[in-house]
Amino acid sequence: MSKFDHIRPFYDTEVNQAIRGIVDDPMMKAIMNFTFPAMEESEWKRQLNRTHSIRDFQINFIYPAIEMVLKRSSEGLSYSGLDQLDQHVPYLFISNHRDIILDTSLLNYVLYNNGLMMTSSAIGDNLVKRPLLKTLSKLTRNFMVQRGLSSRELLESSKLMSEYIQDLLFHENRSVWIAQREGRTKDGNDATQKGVLKMISMARGEVGEMEYFKNIHIVPVSISYEYDPTDVLKMPELMAKSRSEVYVKHENEDFNTILNGIMGQKKHIHVHVDKPLDDEIDKIIKTGESPNKQLQYLSEVIDEKIIGNYKLWPTNYIAHDLLHNSQQFADEYSALERDQFQERMKEGIDLRDELAVKNFLSMYANPVTNQEALKVKE
Repeated sequence: MSKFDHIRPFYDTEVNQAIRGIVDDPMMKAIMNFTFPAMEESEWKRQLNRTHSIRDFQINFIYPAIEMVLKRSSEGLSYSGLDQLDQHVPYLFISNHRDIILDTSLLNYVLYNNGLMMTSSAIGDNLVKRPLLKTLSKLTRNFMVQRGLSSRELLESSKLMSEYIQDLLFHENRSVWIAQREGRTKDGNDATQKGVLKMISMARGEVGEMEYFKNIHIVPVSISYEYDPTDVLKMPELMAKSRSEVYVKHENEDFNTILNGIMGQKKHIHVHVDKPLDDEIDKIIKTGESPNKQLQYLSEVIDEKIIGNYKLWPTNYIAHDLLHNSQQFADEYSALERDQFQERMKEGIDLRDELAVKNFLSMYANPVTNQEALKVKE
């Protein structure tokens, strides 16, 4: 028994048995029929039953599934920055977080396409309560972040996760993906929570905190969707927050969000992978500031990288102009693109509700606002 057993993904020795346990699940059939529409059921079942490693499962089944998702629900995926990475070095990818499943899936898709190491990825255990989802998660090298814990349990869970991330990076030589904050960004303001960084560094032992962060090669990742496929689903929580109300998730809300994220229209998608923050961390160390201040500096650097490298789409500029009743960025989009965006907004929310309109537009406009603020800062 390993102390990581209740959070780790499957070992390769467990993969085949896990697959055989879900191969007849109706939802698995739906996934396979979507991924391989021309293949007989007996054939994809035969291929699944012959699969004995996570890598084979990812390459032979998840990779084609992502390709089909991109074909059916996007107008293309682009990426940049991967030439700055070494295929032999494990990295800690810290990413903005917009979609439950796709963010990490698309990063791994582009990593694999470029001959780079795929990641082991953090996912909240509240998102994979259904047995099939939990099995698929563990078959795609996800490890569980435990949610809904008491303060004492949370501390122990954080220590364990920090140790596991360290084990992956240093002993398994495996890259890791983790979101910059707990939960997805709903309002378009991508910001790193210092608590995430504190958790990561808990396993550092006697090594200085910034030195540890340098040793694990932090790489900021920015992912942007021209259309957020879950934009309308995010609205109830944003509305509750605007009214200072407590938001309570509905049953099956996370599951519906996963489905909409996968199948909803995204138009264009871009993934930017920055270079490791080694030089930036050296500069932070040289400040000689207190550990807490240095941690704040690091979170600010990560934010600047993620916000600055976020690819802005016509939808972002349109929303910004509509929100501010201006033509400031009119050269960044066409009249047709503006009409299409307004039609999407009309279908998703009640245009008579000023607060709803403001929240919907801000979701898309805030990345523009934040990039403009960075330019002023520079």
